[in-house]
Amino acid sequence: MVPHLTTALSGPLLDLEKRILYKMPDIEHWFRTQWLDHSAPFYASVDLRNSGFKLAPVDINLFPAGFNNLNPDFISLSVQAATIAIEKVCPEAHRLLIIPENHSRNTYYLRNVIELTRILTAAGLEVRIGSISPEITEPTTLETPDGHTLLVEPIVREGNRLKLKNPELGDFDSCAILLNNDLSGGAPELLENLEQSLIPPLHAGWQTRRKTRHFSAYRDVATEFAQFLGIDEWLLNPYFERCDDIDFNARTGENCLAEKVDELIAKIKVKYTEYGITQDPFVIVKANAGTYGMGIMSVKSGEEMLGLNRKKRNKMSTIKEGQQVTEVIIQEGVYTFENIDEAVAEPVVYMMDHFVIGGFYRVHTNRDANENLNAPGAHFEPLAFESPCGLPDCTGEPDTVPNRFYAYSVVARLALLATTIELEETDPLNQ
Repeated sequence: MVPHLTTALSGPLLDLEKRILYKMPDIEHWFRTQWLDHSAPFYASVDLRNSGFKLAPVDINLFPAGFNNLNPDFISLSVQAATIAIEKVCPEAHRLLIIPENHSRNTYYLRNVIELTRILTAAGLEVRIGSISPEITEPTTLETPDGHTLLVEPIVREGNRLKLKNPELGDFDSCAILLNNDLSGGAPELLENLEQSLIPPLHAGWQTRRKTRHFSAYRDVATEFAQFLGIDEWLLNPYFERCDDIDFNARTGENCLAEKVDELIAKIKVKYTEYGITQDPFVIVKANAGTYGMGIMSVKSGEEMLGLNRKKRNKMSTIKEGQQVTEVIIQEGVYTFENIDEAVAEPVVYMMDHFVIGGFYRVHTNRDANENLNAPGAHFEPLAFESPCGLPDCTGEPDTVPNRFYAYSVVARLALLATTIELEETDPLNQ
């Protein structure tokens, strides 16, 4: 099932996709040269928005939690990419320990861990699940509604190594540890100064990362790529601002938010006028760290940030694991004009190492084209990506299924490259 674009591709985006198709060999060569200088994260997912006049990433997750939503027909792509990614991190690895999110009893999330385990097992690894959650004090078998089970075991630290101790299955000491926990609540001492390879590295967690730093790196990557392609970088790049020292409950920072929103709206209006776009520009105000669609508002003027009612202040003040919001990114909103059965949709692209392994559509029946879709009530169309993202039909129209997905793969890889640069810049070893 492929979403319908409510507005036919035209103008700048149609030209963008035509250029992407025409320069496909050059684009792939450009990416290859980039990966000679940079090492991609082990895995990532990128949220994209296609407005019909602009195609841009709006978020990237370095601890993706939707492997169960990928098209199972393409599992071979995931296995091949996982094999290459593991060889880069720990060539001699034959055991891998996965650390999941602490809310591991969420059945939808469990299906993600099960599918991730299946991919890595097929890549030739012995995989077990070790939890850092205080709730897991003994080996625990968790079950999903569709009958799948997952054994989660408590982690024990011995010296500078993390191990599993299980009299029935035997002890487990792995070469590498794969985090599928974004560390929104902070990095526990348990994970510091390990002998084992920790992937992604500890500083990739939200206790360190900031979305504004990522989009600064992305702006530079998009600018270079746009010059290479001969297009306006704005077609790929969402503008942004930031505000610090925010306290929504105490109403601290409201004026900063209102001023920055109005400044960004004015900047976007200039581009809308340049391209003859008739929609109203909007921005997304969201926490500068964290995922799961928490702490997010869509607004069209700074005035909306003044005098928020208690419900909105409470919504914006905390994110995952009860963390207080003190910094926000004000990001240019990108409309999504894709829909499935009249519900708005946005593509999510998954990668391992620097390879695109598939994707799906996040769909929301109760949201509009200018709202965040990563919210309660969203569902996923796991079979939406019916063809691999890396195989365009250069003889077809830009909006044919493989060509649209190829354009998505290009923009997602730009975001991945930006993340690589971001992690290099924040690596404690490089400070």
